[in-house]
Amino acid sequence: MSESAPNRRDFLTGRAIRAIRDAAGRVGEQLADDLTSVPAPSRGPTLMLRTTAMACDFDVMLNPSNSADQIDAASCALDLVHELEQQLSVYRTDSTLSDLNRRAAQEPVFVQQELYSLLEMGRALCDQTEQAFDPASGALINLWRRCRQEFRIPTEDEIATTLPQCGVTKVQFDQTDQTIAFPCEGMSFNLGAIGKGYAVDQAGLRLLEGGVENWLVHGGRSSIRAQGSHAGHDGWPIGLRNPLLPDKPFATLLLKDAAIGTSGTAVQWFRHEGKRYGHILDPRTGWPVETLLSVSVIAPEAAMADALSTAFFVLGVEKSLQCCDNLPTSVGAIFFPLPKQGQTLEPILYNMPRERWFAT
Repeated sequence: MSESAPNRRDFLTGRAIRAIRDAAGRVGEQLADDLTSVPAPSRGPTLMLRTTAMACDFDVMLNPSNSADQIDAASCALDLVHELEQQLSVYRTDSTLSDLNRRAAQEPVFVQQELYSLLEMGRALCDQTEQAFDPASGALINLWRRCRQEFRIPTEDEIATTLPQCGVTKVQFDQTDQTIAFPCEGMSFNLGAIGKGYAVDQAGLRLLEGGVENWLVHGGRSSIRAQGSHAGHDGWPIGLRNPLLPDKPFATLLLKDAAIGTSGTAVQWFRHEGKRYGHILDPRTGWPVETLLSVSVIAPEAAMADALSTAFFVLGVEKSLQCCDNLPTSVGAIFFPLPKQGQTLEPILYNMPRERWFAT
């Protein structure tokens, strides 16, 4: 009798972790067999509206229609993205978040409901991911950015001094007064790992409010949310790139009424004294991590998918799977571990329906 497949709770046990590790060498070959059995769906005729915000392109993609209403709704959705950038960007001194960061160490600061709820969501995701995702790690991000501009890496002492200024678990949330306060000077929020996904979500909601039932919204192609169907498919075809060869596709995902977020360091990294440093930091240690080539997460919302993909990149495969038992059952992931010398790229899938994956 063959051994049954591990369920969600099994991922908390050594049995499932060992099973995944033992099977990793076979996953790539099995996935290739599964994906080549059915032709990949392709994108059909599409209407696209684009704007540039948050240092990337935001696109709204629609099925062709004679109705002008969906064009108006898409335009409004993209206008909303710019409004959200003005709230969330730490690179604008007059943004809502920058104002919060400046004042919250001196006094509790009232925060509007939408931003307050987003920060509370970030705090909850921090708890659910062993603090591998932390929206209050702005001090660390600022330190590394400054050091990179100075063509160096931080010293151990600089990291040790900065770590106490991080940690959303230390932030005081007052739900009654809807205020936020920092325990010390130097602490700050940075929503770079969740802000684009949140903007994608809000743009999608604006489309739904405008009566548009079928659409895809993405921010920088790493944060995507799709609703309804496209070109006769049960969803929208989404290309998943090969993390070793970013210009080449690996597979196609048929995404419907869900979001996908991807984290990796193939694009954003720098080299110092012969060593490569990625841009994704472990907020618990203060140092960049290179546990994986990339990880993509499917979740009900793009903000959640973005935050979880960052956390899973930090945690690695085994610890990420342990976190999944505390997450919605609709969360799925595809991990691309660093291949050993001489071995091929071997992805590891968790809770990903094979009928929605296709060869490209």
